Amino acid sequence: MARKGSIQVNEKRRRISAAQKSRRLALKKVVYDKEASVDERFQASLKLATLPRSGARIRVRNRCNVSGRPRGYYRKLGLSRIALRDLASMGAIPGMTKSSW
Repeated sequence: MARKGSIQVNEKRRRISAAQKSRRLALKKVVYDKEASVDERFQASLKLATLPRSGARIRVRNRCNVSGRPRGYYRKLGLSRIALRDLASMGAIPGMTKSSW
């Protein structure tokens, strides 16, 4: 199980990122627009720099919904490999069985 603090920090980043998504996209659109003036692009980049760094989508870490484990994460299921195996062994995931040969 991951530390509670790590999970809470990640959830806070996820909330901030979702709240600022439209604002960041609008500013980035101005910054990358080649038709805009240099001064306009520079002002947009300064505004972008004033936003909290935790609001950037890249800072959100994918974590398992069951254990909070950050590694071995399956995006499609939202689980780590260990939690996936445990749930599959218990029969909690429909259509998934433990392989044996």
